[in-house]
Amino acid sequence: MIEKNEMIFGLRAVLEAMQAGKEIDKVLVKKDLQGDLARELFAALKGTDIPVQRVPVERLNRITRKNHQGVIAFVAAVAYQKAEDLVPFLFEQGKTPFFIALDGITDVRNFGAIARTCECAAVDALIIPATNSVSVNADAVKTSAGALHKLPVCRERSLTATLRYLKESGFRLIAATEKGDYDYGKADYAGPLCIVMGAEDRGVSYDNLALCDEWVKIPMLGTIESLNVSVAAGILIYEAVKQRMTDDI
Repeated sequence: MIEKNEMIFGLRAVLEAMQAGKEIDKVLVKKDLQGDLARELFAALKGTDIPVQRVPVERLNRITRKNHQGVIAFVAAVAYQKAEDLVPFLFEQGKTPFFIALDGITDVRNFGAIARTCECAAVDALIIPATNSVSVNADAVKTSAGALHKLPVCRERSLTATLRYLKESGFRLIAATEKGDYDYGKADYAGPLCIVMGAEDRGVSYDNLALCDEWVKIPMLGTIESLNVSVAAGILIYEAVKQRMTDDI
């Protein structure tokens, strides 16, 4: 269920929330929405990373029976960050950054579970794309046991562009994929690092795989072809932790 404090409805209310700097997770807009205020809203949304979905009015009516005027905005449970701001900050602090990037993962409970593991392992940030992805909502925060209030989440317009930026900044990119060249334990997790996890059905996209330095796989010894993505992420994250702790000794 969507809680009332998680959404804003009405053209002017959504505009005013954006102008006040409120963190908007996504906006649902009636397919044929028109008018001066609608054009003002679209102009405000242009150039932002806020996902906009055009939907039938029936979908909006299912969410609220109040006068939504064809627009409902969902408020993010946390303030999103940008990798381009976070990376130099971490380097300036003398840290060796460790990120996790999620490619096409849409299950909010898997996302929350991954976030919880990341926080426990002192991962520096989770990276998600702005579209076709999970977002930080109340369910995600609950599943993460509150980790999403402590762990920076970078929502990026283009995950591919962000991975390219990380690579140019000296990060090693490691993709978890069934196409992996070798067992995950043989990869090099030292130095600035980003592990890329893909959705269980599609995996990491080709464009993002092409940027990665290493493709690794987790051995499947039973009859089921793949692990739950949050379990797979936990395995790789703690392999990285083990190696990085050894390197620090």
